[in-house]
Amino acid sequence: MRISVDLTLSPLQDDYEIHVINFIKSLRDSKFSVLENPLSTQIFGEYHELMPFLTTQIYKSFEEQKICVLTMKVVKTDRSDYEPSF
Repeated sequence: MRISVDLTLSPLQDDYEIHVINFIKSLRDSKFSVLENPLSTQIFGEYHELMPFLTTQIYKSFEEQKICVLTMKVVKTDRSDYEPSF
């Protein structure tokens, strides 16, 4: 089953920017499709492949930070080709 995941990483510390950049780069370096915008990053792929990958990347990111919030939305469909119809 293909899924779409919307992620927003919010480190709660002064050097937040480098942590966000490193997290996004780890997603970009994967085999999955990644779309970015100023508010969040979306990643798309097969559920059984993408979720373990995200678990690893989130853990690594959390290990490098004092405190952090990650907001994640998971949609049961691949929305990577979405275009508004209006």
